[in-house]
Amino acid sequence: MPFWAPNPKAHRSPMKVARAARPSTTSIVRPMQPYDGPINEESPAVSQSDTSDDEECEGCPRERVVSNSSGSKDFCVRNMKLAAFGRREIELAEHELPGLMALRRKVKAEKPLRGARVVACVHLVAQYAVLIETLIDLGAEIRACACNVMSTQNEIASALAEAGVPVFAWRGQTEVDFWWCIDKVVCGDGWQPNMILDDGGDLTHWLAKKYPSILKECRGIVEESVTGAHRLHQIAKAGRLPIPAINLNECVTKSKFDNLYTTRESVIESLKRTTDMMIGGKQALVCGYGDVGKSCCKSLQTMGAHVTVSEVDPICALQACMDGFKIVKVSEVIRTIDLVITATGNKRVITRENMDRMKSGAVLCNMGHSDNEIDVASLKTPELIWERVRSQVDYVNWPDGRRLVLLAEGRVLNQNCSSLPSFVLSITCAAEVVALIELYSAPAGKYKNEVYLLPKRLGECPLYLTSYTYT
Repeated sequence: MPFWAPNPKAHRSPMKVARAARPSTTSIVRPMQPYDGPINEESPAVSQSDTSDDEECEGCPRERVVSNSSGSKDFCVRNMKLAAFGRREIELAEHELPGLMALRRKVKAEKPLRGARVVACVHLVAQYAVLIETLIDLGAEIRACACNVMSTQNEIASALAEAGVPVFAWRGQTEVDFWWCIDKVVCGDGWQPNMILDDGGDLTHWLAKKYPSILKECRGIVEESVTGAHRLHQIAKAGRLPIPAINLNECVTKSKFDNLYTTRESVIESLKRTTDMMIGGKQALVCGYGDVGKSCCKSLQTMGAHVTVSEVDPICALQACMDGFKIVKVSEVIRTIDLVITATGNKRVITRENMDRMKSGAVLCNMGHSDNEIDVASLKTPELIWERVRSQVDYVNWPDGRRLVLLAEGRVLNQNCSSLPSFVLSITCAAEVVALIELYSAPAGKYKNEVYLLPKRLGECPLYLTSYTYT
């Protein structure tokens, strides 16, 4: 795959089915059928705005032109009637984001991001809305879109649009919609970004492919995910990275807190909400024993599951062994497994050959960033029948009568099927702000066109702020 080839992750075209509704930027005014394509239904587990309002907004949001209360039309969301509800969710999230809010209060007067024009491709959920508004309070202008077509909370996008943020996102985008939204945030009228906040690398890819001159003029990239970081390392190794970048995923504040504790608190909730399954006594296979895999194993073990691990990295495999887990090959145990969770960041970890051998009723899900860890594309064949059971839960029926239970169409399980612990995200979001300030304010020549980790003294800053807030 070329180093900037589009990553077929969370922006494939969703199947068309009935959907349940959910509910200038320098200042904020807070006021059973054969398969025929991917399925799109909203998850009530992620957002509680299941009102009838969205039913009045059928069709693609791109086909409508609406304005907020200030008359601005520079946004595209599903339903502006959800804005007030979204604002309440953002205010609720603020209370559980102490580090980020403390950082906002501490440096707001200094406006360290004055003049920064940030283009952001992130999860459009309440916690990241607080991040966006923090950047604005610190002096930045920002245009935002979603990095995942199924994680957007429509009410949050609407609340941001009502506050004057140019946001282009709605839940259940097609692939065409996804790239259109990225293009809209890059190409604002009379506006050109000079900072990039990315999650997954798609925004950076789009700039490198379509607008290389704009990319070269930016001061830096802050990348949150392991997938995006891998892509940055690829082009940096080839000597083609035009600007400095900070890999936030491997910084201590992200890997040791967000990856670990967010997963620990959300993976069981996601499984319970989607399947109502009893975890105790189940044979579970976790693919990958990085920080996310460790948390999955610990949570499943605590609930009484019999956990085995597949891992190709010898150090991580040894860690799993020392933690009491049996190391196996997927092909050796797949016939007996009740639950498979992928958490590697690699593609086709679970192949069609593996799935052909799995027992009927086995549950299959992904906790890695990309949706191609499970080879879902290989399941889209005429002989297999897809059946939507409930939101984010599909039966994939084999001709011999077996069926697999696929969660969230192979996308990130906890981002699509559960809530996330705001307190832990407070640390990650604060680290993103610190990283943006560092790159934006760094003197010329301090950072070369390479991929860096956030300096330790800066990476610890969100921890001190969070600790101070709670003492």
